[in-house]
Amino acid sequence: MSLALNIDHGSVPRPQKSGPLDLLGLSKKEISARLAETGLSERDSRMRASQLWNWIYVNGATDFGAMSNIAKGLRADLAQAFTIGRPEIVSEQVSNDGTRKWLFRFRDPAHPNMPPVEVETVYIPESDRGTLCVSSQVGCTLTCSFCHTGTQKLVRNLTAGEILGQVMMARERLGDFPGGVRPTDGLVPHGESRAITNIVMMGMGEPLYNYENVKQALLIASDGEGLSLSKRRITLSTSGVVPQIEPTGSEIGVMLAISLHAVRDDLRDVLVPINKKWPLEELLEACRTYPGVSNAKRITFEYVMLKGINDSDADARELVRLLAKIPAKINLIPFNPWPGSNYVCSDWDRIESFADIVNRAGYASPVRTPRGRDIFAACGQLKSETERLKKKDREAFML
Repeated sequence: MSLALNIDHGSVPRPQKSGPLDLLGLSKKEISARLAETGLSERDSRMRASQLWNWIYVNGATDFGAMSNIAKGLRADLAQAFTIGRPEIVSEQVSNDGTRKWLFRFRDPAHPNMPPVEVETVYIPESDRGTLCVSSQVGCTLTCSFCHTGTQKLVRNLTAGEILGQVMMARERLGDFPGGVRPTDGLVPHGESRAITNIVMMGMGEPLYNYENVKQALLIASDGEGLSLSKRRITLSTSGVVPQIEPTGSEIGVMLAISLHAVRDDLRDVLVPINKKWPLEELLEACRTYPGVSNAKRITFEYVMLKGINDSDADARELVRLLAKIPAKINLIPFNPWPGSNYVCSDWDRIESFADIVNRAGYASPVRTPRGRDIFAACGQLKSETERLKKKDREAFML
């Protein structure tokens, strides 16, 4: 007997369902094909797909009845055949520094009788940008020893629609669609600029173990006729799934970030166990040959600062040596503690000494300011409530 849980590292097929089909996450071509199945001509299907695309992604519409440039009769037919999904908001927390964390709930489209799953999504406002940290999986397989999310088992991949659903709901809550109203707590930037200017795939899960769905979601997010986010404002972070790094550059074309955290294989094997499969030499070679990498499109290397573990001057010098000839910047991340963790954050003077060595070698090495610690929204702290599902609840859905 086995659990009916999808832990495939590839795409999650969208199942055929008797109810309305969710259009969120479908490509424009796929929407056109679905419209053709309802009896529209090929020409009309293409035209209506473009209209729907604009209503969904530019205007943030979820109600077909509001689509004023589509005939009323067709709007009614569309509402019968399709839906435009949004996740359920389980909770919304606001940190004293303005960081927002949502717990979103989704139903598994492949297993509608399964209990719902939940993921966390974080919004970080800054003076010159607003960054949304998006999840790609429910749980994680990587078991990175310093990461709270890594203590939660993988439940399943998120679909492209569920990945985009986080962005759409966050934009809705932040008043980012036409006619939207910004929160009145004074913690979200006001004015004509977007509240969400950047997306980082740094939430729950390993994005490159859900490559096809992440790819589809990010191509839609960067579509000039849709959400229209520049690919330079979208960053995908991976712990080092080497075979998917080249396709990420050639097929998606977004900025790349590497969760490095150690400069020796023996230590990285412990901190980031995926290193046992793809060690540093292979990972760094994939970075050197990343499509489009240049001084204008640098790879970000993330390095969590762990006291007495990876924060010596010798570690800093070795980091500089390893990254030679890779256009790079280095984000030093003070460790964010979580209940049960065995690690402690490096002392501030140690972090400064480490950063000085890296800076003198010519690398930008900002120290990431911890955000949202009071609501457990900081880097490495995300962990959904899904794991609280009791074992007996899951066993009811065994094959």
